[in-house]
Amino acid sequence: MDLLYVVFPVSGVKTWVFLPPLVAFIVSFFTSMGGVSGAFLLLPFQVSILGFTSPSVSPTNLVYNIVGIPSGVYRYIREGRMAWPLTWTVIVGTLPGVFIGAIIRIKYLPDPRAFKFFVGFVLLYIGGRLLYELSGRVTSKKAKIRALDEKFKQRADKIKVEQKARIASGLPPEAVVKTVRFSFTRYQYEFYGETFSFNTIGLLVLAFVVGIIGGTYGIGGGAIIAPFLIAVFHLPVYTIAGAALMGTFLTSIVGVIFYTLIAPLYADTGLSIAPDWPLGILFGIGGFAGMYCGARFQKFVPQKFIKFVLGMVITFLAFRYLVQYFL
Repeated sequence: MDLLYVVFPVSGVKTWVFLPPLVAFIVSFFTSMGGVSGAFLLLPFQVSILGFTSPSVSPTNLVYNIVGIPSGVYRYIREGRMAWPLTWTVIVGTLPGVFIGAIIRIKYLPDPRAFKFFVGFVLLYIGGRLLYELSGRVTSKKAKIRALDEKFKQRADKIKVEQKARIASGLPPEAVVKTVRFSFTRYQYEFYGETFSFNTIGLLVLAFVVGIIGGTYGIGGGAIIAPFLIAVFHLPVYTIAGAALMGTFLTSIVGVIFYTLIAPLYADTGLSIAPDWPLGILFGIGGFAGMYCGARFQKFVPQKFIKFVLGMVITFLAFRYLVQYFL
């Protein structure tokens, strides 16, 4: 039985070898439906359950993104739900912030207690934003989003009836993202008969700030920018999920490279900076399967349910970390 337990070299974590991929699969299955890789939930798991608290937990989380995200992105691209101008805007804005975030993590938040406090605030925002989206005051202003939910529900019900409850991946021709206009100042696209648009410069500024937070936390930024795209820019989760995942994937690659390159500079401090590759890859394997399944099932799950589940879990974790700081 001991053969199933592994001690990972960088983190010092000893755990059942199947636990990381199992946890990652469950987490990523649900979070990928909202355009989030699940790294924001796996980091608390590593810190609180596995006892992995050194700065290297952040790039290890990014390794998970690199391995796990491509399957989810593939599904969104295949189904025509990848808004490419949105994707590249997020990437261009996020990348510079990732470098700044990595330095902040190493230089100012090496202490596990302080880092948990920071994580608590980030999670509180994400969870609170998602739950706020469920309030009547907000939903009453979003007729387009409600209309999309109803169209997807009707489509899912029709598929189940026609194919005797067997889930299919087919979507009608209009359920793909079609760019109408893209410039330095505005992006406009159509999806399922509805038109959506947002200010490109505003998103670039937001993405830069998100990159700093994501680079510090070790999540790539998708968990933060996805709620913003839904809540502030009023874009449907069906169209932003793929873009958020792709942005997280590319920024995670850059983040891991940066953490690895600067690790030798902090060798004399005793801090563990470089990622724990074996542990990150194990998490990534579970995430790869979970994100593929989550992206495939997303169109059959109401946005309200996705937001509620994610919001409750995230808010609970946030309060737990914030309270622990003062105990």
